[in-house]
Amino acid sequence: MFPEMRRKDRALTKEEAYGILEKAEYGVLSTMGVNGFPYGVPLNYVVMEEKIYFHCALDVGSKIENIRKNANVCFTAVGYTEPLPEKFGTVYESVTAFGLAKEVDTALKRAALYKLIEKYSADYIDAGLRYIDKLIEEVAVYEISIEQITGKARKKVTKRNLDYLGHKEQF
Repeated sequence: MFPEMRRKDRALTKEEAYGILEKAEYGVLSTMGVNGFPYGVPLNYVVMEEKIYFHCALDVGSKIENIRKNANVCFTAVGYTEPLPEKFGTVYESVTAFGLAKEVDTALKRAALYKLIEKYSADYIDAGLRYIDKLIEEVAVYEISIEQITGKARKKVTKRNLDYLGHKEQF
């Protein structure tokens, strides 16, 4: 049902894939447009209990329209990247997840919005909580229940990716 990875030598474990998904800064949600064309949109997101959550407008926009017509989605996130000009390649890590998207109830909406504040505005938790309370009725939160996840990486140790991974070793 889901496409097989061509470069199996670069395949990551499910745990590694979720690790990248959790730490990536943003992802691209792909839906099937109501006009028959694919629709991909970058967005902020969080992962909770192996599900992806994102927020959007309540009742307007292509994402919502598309999901209401067809809840099957693909979500892609890219973690670390570093060009290797001399090799005409790139060090990278990425994740592709397939699943079903649906709007969540108020309790789960609040938890996901809080997690978004933690991820993207960690220094502003109190203000973020007030922001959530003020606008919770004006946003929707969607959950992607992941049916298939794959991760792929081309790894090479460089000073830049050691710094990215938080290592302090001398290079």
